[in-house]
Amino acid sequence: MISKVLEKWIFTIKKYSFLFSELVKRDFKQKYKRTALGMLWSILSPLLTLLIMKIVFTEFFGRTQPHYTTYLFSGNLVMAFYREATRNGMSSLLNNSKIIQKINVPKYLFLLSKNVSALVNFMLTLVVYYLFCMLDKITFGPHMVLLLYPIICLVVMNVGIGMILSALFVFFRDIQYLYDVFLTLLTYLSAIFYRVDSFSVRTQQLFMLNPVYVMIKYFRSIVIDGVIPSPQYHLLMAFYALFYLAIGSAIYKKYNKEFVYYM
Repeated sequence: MISKVLEKWIFTIKKYSFLFSELVKRDFKQKYKRTALGMLWSILSPLLTLLIMKIVFTEFFGRTQPHYTTYLFSGNLVMAFYREATRNGMSSLLNNSKIIQKINVPKYLFLLSKNVSALVNFMLTLVVYYLFCMLDKITFGPHMVLLLYPIICLVVMNVGIGMILSALFVFFRDIQYLYDVFLTLLTYLSAIFYRVDSFSVRTQQLFMLNPVYVMIKYFRSIVIDGVIPSPQYHLLMAFYALFYLAIGSAIYKKYNKEFVYYM
């Protein structure tokens, strides 16, 4: 089922390549409209957040563990990508309701364009992340290539969750406010600025139920510890990504014809 979905997406993007590219361009123009720095905010925003968190948790709470800046940046990087992709994806259908009502195009095309925009911003920030790793005297090696795996899993999972949220948002507008509260909770439960080692083994296992934390932990294992996670860990990440993609695809397939009546 998943392979058929991916093949269908690739075919659709090729078929509507012009529309898809215009949607991505429009997303960037809307996001940075009337801003003096433009796309630089894609880099400055996570950096300013990192600076605030570093000051608060290093200076005020005495966090002096090795490579703490990289530790913070890893969590903030993944969380920011997840937040942007899913929040923007949530409104992808409603924001394009006029186009959907007039032109018969696959509705997930609008969601994919939002995710591509978020991915571009993520890749720009990733370059700065590597620079910080160098300043933090992180040892680079061939194992760093494995970071492609969590990035791919994140993209797939973000698309799946975006499909679920965008479908719910069409029928229930309140979902945007509930999701903002959920994102705040998820941020605190993803161990961005603290370690889970001090918790009991049972509690540490519960953290693994959070797919965002699973992705963050993979980043930290590769970059900071230089350790490649187990095959079971890789399977868990793939499970989360494909699980949400399968649910999102099923919802889109079931309610595809009903979306237009609620826009």
